Amino acid sequence: MKNGFDNDKYLRIQSEHIKERIGKFGNKLYLEFGGKLFDDYHASRVLPGFEPDSKLKMLMQLKDDAEIVIVISAVDIEKNKTRADLGITYDMDVLRLRDAFMQRGFLVSSVVITHFNGQSSAIAYRERLEKLGINVYYLYLIEGYPTNVELIASDEGFGKNDYVKTTRPLVVITAPGPGSGKMAVCLSQLYQENRRGIKAGYAKFETFPIWSIPLKHPVNIAYEAATADLNDVNMIDPFHLEAYGKTAVNYNRDIEIFPVLNALFEGIYGENPYKSPTDMGVNMAGFCICDDEVCSEASKNEIIRRYYTALCDYAGGKSSESEINKIALLMKQAKITTEYRRTTVAAKERRDKEGVHAAAIELADGTIITAKSSELLGPCAAVLLNALKHLAGIDHSVKLISQKMIEPIQHTKVSLLHGKNPRLHTDEVLVTLSILSLLDENCRRALDCLPLLNGCQAHTTVMTSEVDRKIFKKLGVGLTSEPIRKG
Repeated sequence: MKNGFDNDKYLRIQSEHIKERIGKFGNKLYLEFGGKLFDDYHASRVLPGFEPDSKLKMLMQLKDDAEIVIVISAVDIEKNKTRADLGITYDMDVLRLRDAFMQRGFLVSSVVITHFNGQSSAIAYRERLEKLGINVYYLYLIEGYPTNVELIASDEGFGKNDYVKTTRPLVVITAPGPGSGKMAVCLSQLYQENRRGIKAGYAKFETFPIWSIPLKHPVNIAYEAATADLNDVNMIDPFHLEAYGKTAVNYNRDIEIFPVLNALFEGIYGENPYKSPTDMGVNMAGFCICDDEVCSEASKNEIIRRYYTALCDYAGGKSSESEINKIALLMKQAKITTEYRRTTVAAKERRDKEGVHAAAIELADGTIITAKSSELLGPCAAVLLNALKHLAGIDHSVKLISQKMIEPIQHTKVSLLHGKNPRLHTDEVLVTLSILSLLDENCRRALDCLPLLNGCQAHTTVMTSEVDRKIFKKLGVGLTSEPIRKG
């Protein structure tokens, strides 16, 4: 599979650009870090070549000048809000992020609890963190935030917040997820620093939308699809166009909040160093796209993937019809249908031919491998075995796992563990292959080909089990499914 993104160039110019921004603000910059630092798989899908931890690697180049402040909302603590991708609560993720940063040699100076209004759960959480030796600060609720600028930029607004003590030129403000209050922490610190005679600066690091490529570029449309539940909308930045006569892409929330930010900056400094929301950003990803066609194709596949995810979530009661409709509209803007995804077509054709549910996977060279569901294997497990046999050069007629080997596993699943589905899932197939590989050369060769599945695309004609979804995700396979339950 081709790369469309120059990751080495990105690491180099992105860190240089942030250093330049630090220098413009007297060697003190608060950098609001949007998105995921450790596992940005969306970026790696729409920008092939972008490594999921690229932003972290970029920050590693600034490690000696940087410190990390992790933000969590008291509201999210109270609600036990959970990260959908990891299945852990935000309060637990703060500790996970802190450990991950520290293991890489970063200074994690503190945790800030925002939206604080005396919540007992937030107080208990602070006490818990302090017992671990972690510095914790509060940002209080401000009536009328963010529009009551006069109150916000006063001693009764930002002035009553805790002053977060920092020691390094670059302060990275990050959080477990959106809505945590990262921007409020940055702005509060600017106010607090200014009171102490320090002219600190603020910048925003959001990978998407990419400001330097067209508004309706598939990469930017894919971002809208990814945030359909938040109803984010990409827009031409009108402030940038007015100030410079140049077109730049931003999104509705940043554009809507800019007049408020402008007033806050003027209240704190007397003037705003930025003329547009785009000016506030430091993202250089758009200048590192080296093959636009590759990124466009990957992004179109991602839009369809998001569409199928929304359909399946809706079938499971986890999403709204409006989210589905929005992504359907985005597909029209990108001039694509689900048929654009080759595996979708192949899986449906195999299902119609066999009369049972089926799956298809597209390998790196464009080869499409299909498989059908059987009494022994589910469609995911079957297509996984077929793909590995193809990659290992093993004849399709060869049975890597014999029926005699599968039947005892099914007996255990159904008769002893009281399961309802006797068919083997992908994890059970891989464990069985691993055991057989000790004596069977074909099984060993097949397992050795697992890394070749990274980046491949797959589709099933039936909703898959959680275990199959997790295995395909670990293998780096982009899996989609029809919103049809097994029956």
